[in-house]
Amino acid sequence: MRNLKMCGNSVAEFVEVPEPVPGAGEVLVKTVATAICGSEMGPYRNAGKLNGNSGHEAVGIVAALGKGDIPLKIGQRVGVSAIAGCGDPNCPQCSAGRYTWCANHKGYSNMHAEKFLIAANACHLLPDDLPWDVAVLISGDGLGVAYHSSSKIPAGTKIIAVFGAGPVGLGNILLQKYLGRTLIAVDKSTYRLHLAKQLGAEYVLNPDECDVVQEVKKITDGGADVCIEAAGRPETALNCFAAVRTAGTVLFNGEQPAIPLSPSEHFIRRDITAVGSWFYHFCEFGQMLELWRKGLKVTAIISDYRKYADAPQAFKDFAAGKTAKVILEYD
Repeated sequence: MRNLKMCGNSVAEFVEVPEPVPGAGEVLVKTVATAICGSEMGPYRNAGKLNGNSGHEAVGIVAALGKGDIPLKIGQRVGVSAIAGCGDPNCPQCSAGRYTWCANHKGYSNMHAEKFLIAANACHLLPDDLPWDVAVLISGDGLGVAYHSSSKIPAGTKIIAVFGAGPVGLGNILLQKYLGRTLIAVDKSTYRLHLAKQLGAEYVLNPDECDVVQEVKKITDGGADVCIEAAGRPETALNCFAAVRTAGTVLFNGEQPAIPLSPSEHFIRRDITAVGSWFYHFCEFGQMLELWRKGLKVTAIISDYRKYADAPQAFKDFAAGKTAKVILEYD
């Protein structure tokens, strides 16, 4: 079968690999759609991924079952969480569906392939009326990151500045606009700022054209209530601390290296709260499904639908900032 291999140095190409065999507690899924995530740009641009790709947002049809008591059947439609809990019935986090908090959670990837492996307990059964493109966003982290992050945003928040208008940033803008907040989008891509405007951002700022910290302070009369770091860049993180109001909140979505922060300057003397938000809780799937049913236009963050055969070019375009959320469709 075909698998998309990240070779590094901004090259991805198809390779033929044996069909995976599910282990105990796992299932094999025939892929229907996957999504490209900004977090994949690290291995794509740099060292690559030895055993395939870092795809971790996918939906498909159960094709084979591993050993053990698996409550799934061949032929069922599933969306998957790339984070699976340990499955121990005595694990309180797994029992509550909070897999990312499980001390022994396991991560799955390599989903940009014609078939992929996943833990059975990480599969969401999909309702018959749920389209594949919506399903890949609410069972993966396309909307999941934004939804989980919303639980960390204080009640009474009115103005949010989102630093980074890639898929994660756009997901935050979409959801927070739906919840009635005023949005400021910051990005260097004119194309992605245009998308942010379409999703409801009242203000868009390009750091190549203005001092974004001063502009945020001017717009908000002193600083945003919440600044969301969704670019994964140290300079953007520091801008979030500079642009948030006194007693405001800085929320981290973007993975990034260590940055220099001063407890006194960045936290204590301005009463700043900083919080991280990683992936989403497995138990939050139903709540996101309900938001879609109530009218949240989840697919608005999708800019492109590409055939799986076009995946290498789709990665090039994404890396160049020419697209937002990209869905790869499989035959």
